[in-house]
Amino acid sequence: MSTIHRTTTGRIRTVAVIDVGTTSIRMAIAEISGEGEVRLLESLSQGVALGKDTFTNGEIARSTMEECVATLKDYRRKLDEYSIVRPEDIRVIATSAVREALNRMTFVDRIFVATGLFVETLDAAELHRVTYRGVQPLLRATPELFESQAFVVEVGGGSTEMLLLNQGNVSHSQAFRLGSLRMQQTLAAYNVPRERMRRVMLTEIRSHLEPLTELIQPDVPAIMVAMGGDIRFAASQISKEQVSDEKLTQISRSDLSEFTDFLFTKREETLVSRYQLSFPEAETIAPALLINLTLAELLGVETVLISNVNLRDGLIRDLADGGNWSAEFQSQIIRSAWKLAEKYHVDKDHAACVADLCRQLFRQLQAEHELDERFETFLYVAALLHEIGTFISESSVHKHSMYLIMNSSLFGLTSDDLNLVALVARYHRRALPKPSHQTYAALDRYRRVAVSKLAAILRIAIALDASRTQRVKEITCTRNRNRLVISVPVIDDLSVEQISLRRNRQFFESIFGLQTLLRTRIRETKSEPSAQL
Repeated sequence: MSTIHRTTTGRIRTVAVIDVGTTSIRMAIAEISGEGEVRLLESLSQGVALGKDTFTNGEIARSTMEECVATLKDYRRKLDEYSIVRPEDIRVIATSAVREALNRMTFVDRIFVATGLFVETLDAAELHRVTYRGVQPLLRATPELFESQAFVVEVGGGSTEMLLLNQGNVSHSQAFRLGSLRMQQTLAAYNVPRERMRRVMLTEIRSHLEPLTELIQPDVPAIMVAMGGDIRFAASQISKEQVSDEKLTQISRSDLSEFTDFLFTKREETLVSRYQLSFPEAETIAPALLINLTLAELLGVETVLISNVNLRDGLIRDLADGGNWSAEFQSQIIRSAWKLAEKYHVDKDHAACVADLCRQLFRQLQAEHELDERFETFLYVAALLHEIGTFISESSVHKHSMYLIMNSSLFGLTSDDLNLVALVARYHRRALPKPSHQTYAALDRYRRVAVSKLAAILRIAIALDASRTQRVKEITCTRNRNRLVISVPVIDDLSVEQISLRRNRQFFESIFGLQTLLRTRIRETKSEPSAQL
């Protein structure tokens, strides 16, 4: 976590983030300067058995729920001491242990009733987005990460998260249902003998991670950056120094292997006594390190880089930015969408043209649609992907496009975001949104209206490239009472686009109440002086 190095004149804001994890509930309290710099004030951690309940019985036990309530009540009192009371200054998140629990809604409601804290359940896409926010300063400070394929991994209790960065850009993100506690609980249920535990775990780990090797580019050096408390603990024991915020700590794969083997020979009671670990930490430390070690072996790296960044760092940076998406983050989302478009062999020129026209329409019609900038990114992505359904069939392209988008993974977009993008693409032609369309009907009213607005804009943009020659590149929108005039630079014949617009404008006009016309700007001519006789 960075610190404030200079005096600031702006207001200092004190915020808190709470991570309800598989084995513990952690809280970080920090100051955010008027210039957006962050200084960590205090960190707290309390062990819980959330993951053990969920991964064993499928739901959170009542006793565990009350333990979480007690911990969060203590944290609430700490927040009061720091005068952190505004909801916008507090963020509470939960990951796989709560997300997969059958009674997760009961858990979230119980926490809210008892403490007034609302727990957000993060899906994998949101987790990757927050992780990326946390590692951004690290990327800027470590040039070698831009010259390689960098695998940023974090082994948690319930899952293993991975970001693949090529030249600093996210090219792939993935969540594996492989966590230290999940695996330990699974094997315990089958009564695997202790002497066979490591070998059975290794087989299980490899079966999950083997597909990772398909992402490795053989001609580009690979780097593994590991995050998480278990690997930081290992690094501190191996290197005899604490992992710092200022630099990445390096440990050799051979040293990590030796230390992991050593831990597997010790019982949990011994680890608790020797390293002052909690019992839950002692149970999962060896499995977590074995996952990290197997990742290093599969990636073919001899040295593992250890980062002090954690999920709470990313959450605090999110609060510092007001939850807004930076231009850099939006570009990563669009880059991921382009990779998906290429996978399904879309017409790149047409997709790029329509997406750019959508962007121009979105910005010039801000007063009409009143959507924030995130929706511009949703619209842009939907425009890039609106024809990926042709990969399946030329018939019902819009429905196939929706299906492919909803069942794909795009970096930075949650499942709710993907559904919205998929629906915008689905309504780029033919049928209008109907209550009988289940995915559409499941949205809240705000998002249903947003889908209609964005899909209507997308239809106009598609009409403007009806010739598929990309000759309409720049547009100007002018509103005159109940008429919207779209003007383009001089083009001799706009008949194809005008016919297409007349065919596709009905949806737009019904949503925005504006009659839509397409005009070409008149060529300016200079009058020549009369010849003198």
